[in-house]
Amino acid sequence: MAADSRPDALLLVTSTCPLCPQAIAALGELVKDGTIGRLEVVNLSVRPDLARRYGVRSVPWIKLGEFELQGLHTPAELRQWAQRAGSFDGLGEYFHELLKAGQLDQVTAQVARGGHPLRVLIRLLGDPDTELTVRIGVNAVIEGLEGQPVLAEVIGPLTELARHREPHVRGDAAHLLSHTHQPEAGPLLKTLLNDENADVREIAHEGLERLRAHS
Repeated sequence: MAADSRPDALLLVTSTCPLCPQAIAALGELVKDGTIGRLEVVNLSVRPDLARRYGVRSVPWIKLGEFELQGLHTPAELRQWAQRAGSFDGLGEYFHELLKAGQLDQVTAQVARGGHPLRVLIRLLGDPDTELTVRIGVNAVIEGLEGQPVLAEVIGPLTELARHREPHVRGDAAHLLSHTHQPEAGPLLKTLLNDENADVREIAHEGLERLRAHS
């Protein structure tokens, strides 16, 4: 791992947390061996404002690069997350875990700002082996952002998915295109009205109706 790609870590603890010393020790080892660049430990008993800022409900709570981890994690798990930090694949695995656990709010908070987290989220749909619960979660996150300008960024990725070999991927693309409210979505959905798969055609038809309702 290149030095400039090594993540920093923020660890939030309390004075009465029985698990926090283990988290401090595990992250301290990652600092000593150079896996992470810096560790900041903050006691929420003294700085409760940070709990409000990050929406922390339990400790130990760790921000490791772009990852937010709650509860106790083994040293091996923390090392793995540190090594994943800063990569598309690592962020995809992080979103996969959150969506599988139903933690949609955490994913939404990251992708609502746009940029590579949003593209990583959409990329999960392009993998035919992505679990159904995760696919449902991706759809739910984008549905929650319906009509917001940031969704203009997903027109390109969804256009690619609309040509995917798997019908369920094309169906997801058609469904989400209609939630962008972008003018480019209409022509794309019209092409899917001629899809070889009946379900995709139906989703495209429903999508066009949605676009008309919001035009």
